Amino acid sequence: MIDQEPKIKIALLQNCRDIEISLRGVFHLASGQAATGLLHAQSSSGGVTLQNAAGTEIERSAEISLTAAKNAAFSLDVKIGIDFHWQRTQRQSFCGNIILQAGQNSAFSIINEIPVEDYLSSVISSEMSAEAPLEFLKAQAITARSWLAAMLKRKKSTSAALGINHESDQEIIRWHDTNDHQGFDVCADDHCQRYQGITRITSANVNRAIQATRGQHLVYNHKICDARYSKACGGITDIFPTAWEDKSLPYLRSITDHSDTYPSIYSEDDAEKWLHGNPPAYCNTHDHKLLSKILPSFDQETMNFYRWQVSYAREELEEILRQKSGIDFGILQNIIPVRRGPSGRISRLKIEGMKRTVIVGKELEIRRWLAPSHLLSSAFVVSSSRAKTGRIARFIFDGGGWGHGVGLCQIGAAVMAAKGFPAEKILAHYFCGAVLQKFYE
Repeated sequence: MIDQEPKIKIALLQNCRDIEISLRGVFHLASGQAATGLLHAQSSSGGVTLQNAAGTEIERSAEISLTAAKNAAFSLDVKIGIDFHWQRTQRQSFCGNIILQAGQNSAFSIINEIPVEDYLSSVISSEMSAEAPLEFLKAQAITARSWLAAMLKRKKSTSAALGINHESDQEIIRWHDTNDHQGFDVCADDHCQRYQGITRITSANVNRAIQATRGQHLVYNHKICDARYSKACGGITDIFPTAWEDKSLPYLRSITDHSDTYPSIYSEDDAEKWLHGNPPAYCNTHDHKLLSKILPSFDQETMNFYRWQVSYAREELEEILRQKSGIDFGILQNIIPVRRGPSGRISRLKIEGMKRTVIVGKELEIRRWLAPSHLLSSAFVVSSSRAKTGRIARFIFDGGGWGHGVGLCQIGAAVMAAKGFPAEKILAHYFCGAVLQKFYE
């Protein structure tokens, strides 16, 4: 187990070839030379070249480290929400050390090295809003800290499953876990946990949440929980195998996001009723005042998250599938859910075309294939309309929830906090049988 606060390395940007970094305060190179102001980094033969504002080369190496002096910070332009519908570039500021690390294809990564608790201050105010209720921020901090600790431990194991890429003519099953990064611990985007620097830390509640929960982790059977979370479960949470490895984690059971209990959604009849309905749930909220307080500004662009609909002309979907899967299905004839998790999320989907029929999984790969970016979730039912010729003219997806739906439902947890639930009750609701344990002061 952990006996002291670790430092971690977060990749802010990967596959860079040219970037400007603005330093506020003093940073020291390994040679002892001080750097401040504007720096320009670019890929070069042998690694990375670093120049000052005057264009003078100050270091060239496969790895360049800049150690932050007290109160120093740096800023750069970062792409967020990569490949999702909210993708954009933001100017962000960070504390901690900088590492420029050469990689493959004449590119480099920009890595931020920082203590875990400082990292979590940013995570809990990047994943959701820093203005969210204190008890939610505490629950999010413990969840994020637990996931990170479990992932880092798993990453050290040579037997840890990084993902599956099983392909045949009839079936393509892909899932990727978040411990497959090399050269750093986590990335800064949704693939791991959102980490958008000190810019997001706008509320005193963020520091209160970190201080109140410092060193606290979710534990089950004497092991730190692999505590997953997503934006909105859609009324029922899902289980680990729907999204990742085929193993059961007892604290990640499917639960109803409500005080009542709803039955699991496995059959197509059940899915039709569930996803065309509007059952009460903590994450089923249209309180815009609350949502504006708990969601970051770019997430507020997606307000129809509990139940949603996406519709494509058949030809449009054929082209999306061709681009996203690399497969020419020909004229689409049918899209059939094959296997669902208990929240209604599809983990196996059959796509039938005149040229090719393929079963695709798991949930994230399904979402990737069926949208220019991603569908909000794989909990959907499929219907179609036909032209006078009898051929399908349009496919309609009626869905629910946002994200993989496993573990903590962030919007549901924030609503619970707004209703007066303490962090401990919120965590007990989503992580069945887990207990809190403090590992360092």
